[in-house]
Amino acid sequence: MKKFATFVGASILGGVLTLGSYQYLNNEDTSFLNNHNKQESQLFPISNNTPNYGTNADFTEAAEKTVHAVVHVKNVAIFKQPRNSWEYYARKGESEKALRGTGSGVIITPDGYIVTNNHVIDGASELEVTLNNNKTYKAKLIGKDVKADIALIKIDAQELDYIPFGDSNNIKLGEWVLAVGNPFNLTSTVTAGIVSAKARDFNSNDGTPQSYIQTDAAINPGNSGGALVNINGELIGINTAITSQTGSYIGYGFAVPSNNARKVVEDLIEYGNVQQGILGIRGSDVNENLSNQFNLGTSQGVLVRDIDQGSGAFTSGIKEGDVIRQIDNIEVRKMSDLTGYIGSKRPNDIVNVKILRDGEEQLLKVKLTKYETFAIESIGLEVTNASKSDLENYSSSNGVKISRALKGDAQSQALIGILITKIDNSKVNNISDVRKIITSRDPSEPISVTFVNSEGREQTYIWR
Repeated sequence: MKKFATFVGASILGGVLTLGSYQYLNNEDTSFLNNHNKQESQLFPISNNTPNYGTNADFTEAAEKTVHAVVHVKNVAIFKQPRNSWEYYARKGESEKALRGTGSGVIITPDGYIVTNNHVIDGASELEVTLNNNKTYKAKLIGKDVKADIALIKIDAQELDYIPFGDSNNIKLGEWVLAVGNPFNLTSTVTAGIVSAKARDFNSNDGTPQSYIQTDAAINPGNSGGALVNINGELIGINTAITSQTGSYIGYGFAVPSNNARKVVEDLIEYGNVQQGILGIRGSDVNENLSNQFNLGTSQGVLVRDIDQGSGAFTSGIKEGDVIRQIDNIEVRKMSDLTGYIGSKRPNDIVNVKILRDGEEQLLKVKLTKYETFAIESIGLEVTNASKSDLENYSSSNGVKISRALKGDAQSQALIGILITKIDNSKVNNISDVRKIITSRDPSEPISVTFVNSEGREQTYIWR
């Protein structure tokens, strides 16, 4: 795991995703999640066992079940060109390898599918996986989701030990958990702790809602991509980040919930990318001040501030000023509860949303719509459709919103959230307009992009 300064973020979850159709029916205690709202899968082994919450729980069985299914992942970069003439003659022009970093991964099928963190494999020219029995394999990247910090890789092997997915929605505060990984390059390390918090968003200012499981099981550099399992040895999370001033464990670790991780990897196999479903609302956490200001009648939940036209929330009858209290029997106390659950669903899924309106509760069925983005590679920015409030905030009649910077430089990061109103002097109203312009233009020609600032003033820049 990377070493962080004040707060260590993982990589973002943003909203992430669901299910597929590729079966592994080789364990009579295993059930599966399938497409849409059914609670069965046809891709990866799922366990429906009920965790033992007793105070005399035995950790040895869970450790034995999982330790052989957690692997050591090496990220290797290959420099195919020498950096100077001396290196060329000294090495006779051969490629040079360099280790970029190491982490952990979790085997989730007996034929070698492995889930890990995106930041573990990021930038790799080669991936090497070492099992607990010291066997080493070359791995290939199947796909990744940068926002969720989840990647799926595969090795060519059979009859491997694997960890079945558990249901992360069912975990309880105070529940015993084990973190299994390779901290400090020490293979097969198991630490114990409890679930300290659920739906944790430890960086609420980054514009990307997160929903991590927080645990006090020791997680250190090298644990990234490893398993967080319950007392039955079921996968309930992928260890992802710590909060520390030193970069080492000080009592807090964070894991991507297994339902969200499973959704990502199943989408990567079935579609090649992540299918993200959204309610189509923007909101804020309810607190006592908001409750008093708007006479909400509750101090917990998500206050609906804005609704996308044509979204599932809009067509179902959700209105601005409603407070979302529950979704599919999952209590919603704050935004991360809502986004965490939605992140495990896919477009066209139907969810039951309980709202509070004028002091009365209502239950509405909402069909999730697809979150669309488009990456403009030539300028290093990703855009999404702008909402009515986005346009109003920038005093603009049209535009798309910059959702992510594809580059890490400060200038690109500063553009997140603002609008693009024109590309090559053509107005853009939505993602379809952007896609049409970008795919039909000559990529060798300079591209002009018009941005609008918070005061409604347009500025045009040209990339050559």
